Amino acid sequence: MSEGHKEMTDPSSILPIRITSKIVKGFGRGSKELGIPTANLCRSSSSVDFDVLPTGIYWGFASVLKNDKDEITEESEHKSNGNKHNQDKSSSVYKTAVSIGYNPTYGNTEKTVEPHFISPPNHPSRTASLCSETLLRDFYDDTIHLTVVGYLRPELPFEGLDKLIKAIKQDIVKAELLCDGDDENTNRERIWAESFSSKNQ
Repeated sequence: MSEGHKEMTDPSSILPIRITSKIVKGFGRGSKELGIPTANLCRSSSSVDFDVLPTGIYWGFASVLKNDKDEITEESEHKSNGNKHNQDKSSSVYKTAVSIGYNPTYGNTEKTVEPHFISPPNHPSRTASLCSETLLRDFYDDTIHLTVVGYLRPELPFEGLDKLIKAIKQDIVKAELLCDGDDENTNRERIWAESFSSKNQ
């Protein structure tokens, strides 16, 4: 299993990469400016050094284990539209579209790892964001087990937010389709992510 690699043109050969970390607050751009919320992984608590991860847009699976010390507050309930389906207190497994890199449209100087969680089509949180993508509760301080399974494209700068949003939505569509694959590699990584959810039942 790969645990971190130098930059390369096509990183597919070193995938999957499994990462365990905490979820922390990011810039808030995903929710506020794009309508596509992402979970920001903590560099200091990550099992993999961010700086050796190859940049790009990927797909995979994530298991999120809720911090037992957290409580559902009035504010968090409001953010999740008061929907009980968005307030899982134990653990959840999601398909993900994952950005690894510097967000060149914004010109970040520090590499980040940001998965967007994709709920099933019939889930109440689906199409709930400003641009009709998954909108879930805040996951701050929760533990994430993320497997980066496949490569979609390089990260690119875009002229304007509309083009960036369009590209991300296309990435989400592709990620969801690929996560439904039945090949050995996809099944193995899906089972790996699900194993953390079952341990927390």
